[in-house]
Amino acid sequence: MPSLKASYEVGLDFLAFLGERISKTNKKELQDIYNLEFKRNGSQEPKFSNVVYALQVFNKASTRPGEIIFHGKPQMRVYYCDQWKSFTQKNAKEAAPDSIPASSSPSNPVLTSKKKLAREILKKLKVKRAKLIQDKCGVEITSDPKATNGKIAFIIKELGELFVVKFHIVNRGQSCVYFTYYTALHNMRCFTLVDARRVNRVSPLLLCPDESYAVEVHYNVQFHGHFPATMYFEFCPESEPPGAAKPFCIVRELEAVVQTQLAAELGPKSPYNPKQNRRLRPGDRIVEVGVRPESFSRLAQVKLSDYKYPPYLKLLARHMLEDSERLSAFAKLQLPRVRRVLEKELCMKMYTERFHLLLQLEEIQMEVDIKKYDLYNKTMTQDKINKKLLVLKVPGVAENRPSVLRGDHLNVFVSGDKSNPVTVYEGFVHRVELEKVKLGFSKKLLQRFLPNMKFDVEFNINRFPIKLQHRAVQLAAHHGLGGVLFPTDHNITEITLPNLRMFNKDLEKNPEQKAAVQHILSGVSKPAPYLIFGPPGTGKTVTMVESIKQVNKSGDKVHILACAPSNSACDLLCERLLGFVDGHHLYRLYASSRDSSSVPKKLLKHSNWNESEQSFTLPSAKAMMDYRVVVVTLVTAGRLVSGGVAKGHFTHIFIDEAGQAVEPECVIGIAGLLDPAKGQLVLAGDPQQLGPVLRSPLAQLYGMGQSLLERLMKQNSLYQKIQDDIPRYDSRFVTKLLQNYRSHPAILKIPNELFYENELQVFADQIEREAFCQWEHLPKKGFPVVFHGVMGKDEREENSPSFFNVTEIEVIASYLKKLIQTQGKKGLPKLGIQDIGIIAPYRKQVEKIRKALNTVAELKQWKEIKVGSVEEFQGQERKVIVVSTVRSSVNYVKMDQDFNIGFLSNEKVFLALQHHVGTRKLI
Repeated sequence: MPSLKASYEVGLDFLAFLGERISKTNKKELQDIYNLEFKRNGSQEPKFSNVVYALQVFNKASTRPGEIIFHGKPQMRVYYCDQWKSFTQKNAKEAAPDSIPASSSPSNPVLTSKKKLAREILKKLKVKRAKLIQDKCGVEITSDPKATNGKIAFIIKELGELFVVKFHIVNRGQSCVYFTYYTALHNMRCFTLVDARRVNRVSPLLLCPDESYAVEVHYNVQFHGHFPATMYFEFCPESEPPGAAKPFCIVRELEAVVQTQLAAELGPKSPYNPKQNRRLRPGDRIVEVGVRPESFSRLAQVKLSDYKYPPYLKLLARHMLEDSERLSAFAKLQLPRVRRVLEKELCMKMYTERFHLLLQLEEIQMEVDIKKYDLYNKTMTQDKINKKLLVLKVPGVAENRPSVLRGDHLNVFVSGDKSNPVTVYEGFVHRVELEKVKLGFSKKLLQRFLPNMKFDVEFNINRFPIKLQHRAVQLAAHHGLGGVLFPTDHNITEITLPNLRMFNKDLEKNPEQKAAVQHILSGVSKPAPYLIFGPPGTGKTVTMVESIKQVNKSGDKVHILACAPSNSACDLLCERLLGFVDGHHLYRLYASSRDSSSVPKKLLKHSNWNESEQSFTLPSAKAMMDYRVVVVTLVTAGRLVSGGVAKGHFTHIFIDEAGQAVEPECVIGIAGLLDPAKGQLVLAGDPQQLGPVLRSPLAQLYGMGQSLLERLMKQNSLYQKIQDDIPRYDSRFVTKLLQNYRSHPAILKIPNELFYENELQVFADQIEREAFCQWEHLPKKGFPVVFHGVMGKDEREENSPSFFNVTEIEVIASYLKKLIQTQGKKGLPKLGIQDIGIIAPYRKQVEKIRKALNTVAELKQWKEIKVGSVEEFQGQERKVIVVSTVRSSVNYVKMDQDFNIGFLSNEKVFLALQHHVGTRKLI
């Protein structure tokens, strides 16, 4: 049975079909018209009674015995006649996209709604645009402003200013033509369609040779932005008998742009020029080794096995682990084993083999992806400060597309070099600056180098983190971490928890935070990890920091390793420990690739920064083991194993934001360092929030996208709710934090209901959380969230793959101006740059917003406002958060999904956004 909505849609079509006959009231007569004239032959249209009922529900009709009364005049819905629906039928091989087949039975026309028409025409525009915009059958359509290749683009300088686009339709042919219909294929309120005769299908206009007719589009735009529309004009030649001719259509595209001077300044520097088609990399080559950064050249090389993937696996990955005639005999032989390892439930017995395979699949895809960034015919320049370095512009590098870090290497060779073998020059990255990298090459290239010399550039993945993960899953088995990675209930009896005096007195009033610290200090869960499940704003990191302070205070033999996947999260941990852990006992270990300018200054003196070498250098294992608390990223923790730090030296290992790391990355900070019998592992995070980023669909399919934290919470009974009268977690192994100290109830409500079983409690200070609830620019007082839809345009410039949207930046500037004008007035608090954050997923948008802050005179006092991606706000909060989603088009959604960019189709990104919003306001 059709839905009420479907019956209503058909009813509206029927009303429009009736035209002048809408005044008829006889039920039997109307039923005959519906069944004999309107309904498609053999179609599944709803029954006449269903249609009448739907029209009654929506107040479009009423009934009396034997009568139906339709209310009001019918809204003219767009139709085109008879067999146009064959357009979408798979067997309609000959249906031309610019024509509408004639009806073989004029008394029984097939009608199609505007929504379907729009969908079909817009779809065809992508592949058959030239035919659709072409003048045809003698009909010519010109316009003022003039169209270029079927598109009329124009700028409206003032909001509210009437702008008229005039179409001139002329019959240049020898025969008469009916102008039967026209419409815009977009529902927009910013323009109206005007013509003298109100042409429609019921009342077409006959254009004889040399006769013309005008149609106008009146734009009255009240907002800045891009306002595209597609105009559809339909014609049918005059014919005998009527209906024998074949209708046709002509399409024109419109794009109105309403922008400020700021938008004009922020627009593309030059048209987007995507990279050339990928070329095969030369096989036979002589490699001239480059010059490493100074600190790298003196480091003892980390001895790791290569962990190279076998060639057959690359072939299997190419065929998505499916059997194929193109597989080699050896690959066919290995396929069942590979699938068996990947498909079995994860256990310690096959832990190493499973993750070796997943890491290899990920590496294979990473190699494919990195080649997409290869550059051709590019020039380099000599660095002005260090003439031994060459500078290469790499569009997208600031957005990790491609990912290039200090110490990485890439290859260049002279463009067009036909020699065999080709001489390839290896260049080591000494510094990354926005979209430029400074490279150290061999003397041979420097001696040969000339200005404007053209090079082809090859990018390479950094295999070091991959090799560390391979070693970690190997060491996990070697050191017997089964009880840690696959914990079981070892019949622990309830123990008396220690009575603690909290460093942070606020934890005394939070039973969940206090209990978590007590259980961690008691070590009751060992060897099982203790989990702190911390939804947004519940004080997860505060709880972890308090636990580290308490453990550090508990005894002289305690040594603590505090890890996180990102440098920003590690820096935050270290900053919060300063002042509570003796500075001589706290050590922040950085990788040699870290840019010192991005390190908080107060942490430098507690780190491995070498002032004389102006770089981070690795200390000896003995020096490291003298510190009581070491803070390091998970990947750099692998250096501790390589450096000889003894297993069991660290009595406690804490991993913050554990949900953001793939399991092998998490294990880097555990395997070879944690004593599985005596050591305590603590994982803190939220499995509902941002997880690890993967490139390989196969690795994703077989579970590598799941963090250790998420796997334990979803698959291990110790960390799942006990289904008693009141469902609860077992506090011996996990604590879910419930008190939210950050958000206004309106901001917290949706994620709480969707993801946290409505258990989160509002504990944000009432005065603070309601500080902006009466802001005069809120659409709804008391609801400190503004959703501002923007008709913008996704743009790129030069050959950078990163998107930006200048219309959104205009809106952001407008809101910032309003905040400046209203702060400190009518009960609103004053705001400083530390109180506002602007989040955008694309590096170019970040760059353009920063430029706007420095360009708009009224905003210069706030030019230092932090602008960055979700990840850059990790663990931070602001009173006001402005989110720029950038996207105004569905055209690139697939690309964003592939590259894990943006806020689309990812509930965990939505939660991450909510995680950073302060207590007061979200735009």
